[in-house]
Amino acid sequence: MEFLIREAKVSDISDILALVKELALFENALEEVINNEEKMLEDGFGKNPIFGCYIAENNIETIGFALFYYRYSTWKGKCIYLEDLFIKEQYRKTGVGKKLFEKVIEKANSEKCNRLNWQVLDWNINAVNFYNKFNAKYDKNWWNGYIELN
Repeated sequence: MEFLIREAKVSDISDILALVKELALFENALEEVINNEEKMLEDGFGKNPIFGCYIAENNIETIGFALFYYRYSTWKGKCIYLEDLFIKEQYRKTGVGKKLFEKVIEKANSEKCNRLNWQVLDWNINAVNFYNKFNAKYDKNWWNGYIELN
């Protein structure tokens, strides 16, 4: 299967948001998506972009994406956090996810980051197995905490 990996453009926002919603549906959390195209345009392509994104596409459609941002660790220094890596179901196990993940790794290396972080749901065995191919490590002692704002 032929596909292209490239940096996202402004014109990709509707496809990215559609894939975000498809991911949320897969994770049984569609009702939690409150983001919209306008916010994503500002946050990703505005005056001070706070995320980067790679798109996977074939000749017909956008088939996946990897969205990331920079974070800072007082222990490790500059890091990239992979917020989402998602491939449409019919294109999984074709190498698309591997190429997207490798593109983020390449970005992290070129930006002299010391770590690439992400989260994976414990029940998503296919994703766990995917990351394990890259010798992934997992924190067993840390909980992911958050508070909702607004």
